[in-house]
Amino acid sequence: MLGRMLALIRYSVPAARTEDFAAQARDILDLFAAQPGYVRGQIGRSVDEPDLWALVSEWEGAGFYRRALGAARMAMYPLMTLMINEPSAFEPVDGAPAAGGGEE
Repeated sequence: MLGRMLALIRYSVPAARTEDFAAQARDILDLFAAQPGYVRGQIGRSVDEPDLWALVSEWEGAGFYRRALGAARMAMYPLMTLMINEPSAFEPVDGAPAAGGGEE
């Protein structure tokens, strides 16, 4: 798993924009999935604060993620006003095995 990184982009989405946001986020995730170095990704919504959403993806390295951001910038642009401005790239620091017994 050496070199892998986790990307977490959080959004604050008003209830009136939920449907549009979810569709656009799926499009971004599809664009990410077509990029080199993409491992997996998903869209999540906070169970405690329904306006808080996250676009989470895993990459083979930070360079792959940064290049993918460039490739997806036009798709991401409409959601920029909803994006929470904070760092989005994280490196794994705990190698604990996944629940169920082992790594994939």
